[in-house]
Amino acid sequence: MPMRPCWVEISTESLADNYQTLVEACKAAPVELLAIVKANAYGHGLAHCAPAAVRAGAQWLGVTSVEEGVEARECCAEAGYPDVDILVIGGPFPGQGSAAIAHRLTAAVWEIWQIEELEAAARAAGCAAGSVGVHLELDTGMSRQGVGAEGLDAILERFGGDSALRLEGLMTHLYAADESDGAVTREQFSRLAGMVEQIFAGGFAPEWLHVGNSAAVLSGGPLEGLRAICDRFGMRAMARPGLALYGLAPEFSPEEPVTARELRGRLRRVLEWKTRVVSVRAIEAGAVVGYNGTFVATEPMRVALLAVGYADGLRRELSSRGAVLVRGCRAPIVGRISMDQTVVDVTEVSGVVPGDEVVLLGRQGDGRITAEEHAAWAGTIPWEMFTGIADRVERRGIGIRE
Repeated sequence: MPMRPCWVEISTESLADNYQTLVEACKAAPVELLAIVKANAYGHGLAHCAPAAVRAGAQWLGVTSVEEGVEARECCAEAGYPDVDILVIGGPFPGQGSAAIAHRLTAAVWEIWQIEELEAAARAAGCAAGSVGVHLELDTGMSRQGVGAEGLDAILERFGGDSALRLEGLMTHLYAADESDGAVTREQFSRLAGMVEQIFAGGFAPEWLHVGNSAAVLSGGPLEGLRAICDRFGMRAMARPGLALYGLAPEFSPEEPVTARELRGRLRRVLEWKTRVVSVRAIEAGAVVGYNGTFVATEPMRVALLAVGYADGLRRELSSRGAVLVRGCRAPIVGRISMDQTVVDVTEVSGVVPGDEVVLLGRQGDGRITAEEHAAWAGTIPWEMFTGIADRVERRGIGIRE
């Protein structure tokens, strides 16, 4: 049965190009990349984006949860990539250890109970000593997740001996990589170096050390700090870009580094969000549009009804503020966005008829509407605009590169 006409188109070719752009940006360091596909690939669709990232060369994928990891494992296996490494950044929750082990997921850990959960599951599965790699998250100042220096020794005591768990990697998150002066990031690397030294002094030699996000990769500076620690301890360096994979670059302050500006211009948008005109009508001056009559026509108008609403992820804050593209022209949203429908002003757009394609995010003709614009209208960030697109909106993969 044909679906309601509200969908997103995902260019897996653009995602692959973005991944390669980021790989090239990291060659000088050198630093390897873990492709972040958490939160349904930032709302773009995990089933399309995870295999596309692996096809482009990603050896590691990053997800939030065990359930996301299971889905990523299954969709990559179906696409012919059964052995990609998948990191569960949010760690396992109680009762999830067996699924993590069964689906060969690598879990981030920083609490003793997480280690105990995985240890028990590995023992039940008959895993050999040191056969299950985990990555230990180190808190270097964000105070979100990760073990601090004061709790590190107690965590390290849980590894070694006949434990099935192996300390394969270390990780931290740079929470101010978009601040171009780099002062906060340098402080984090100073703390990180001390904790890594503590770990190696305890007799451990993890293979990986990974940090960062898109801002760290695009600016380049933090990668130098990462590389310095890895060279000192003989570890492999890895960064974790997310947003940039999907064609967007974060905003830097107080100014954008030159490297980031150059890379921003090379990134390609991966997602376009579309719907169709349901009906078109003429209204007279004084007519109200939408709930509570927040919009009143001051002159005769032509308005079009669209098959999209806030339940699809079109934020209610865009009511009478945002716009869409119809026949290549901007059509302002008028009145309040409803749960399933939105009305736009097409008075100045000639020839609009039911069935016309409408672009919510993306290009049409010479027109373009971006996630940055949506975010500005809604008073938030582009990340939220993407991740807020509802599951009921169909994801269509296009431009698959073999």
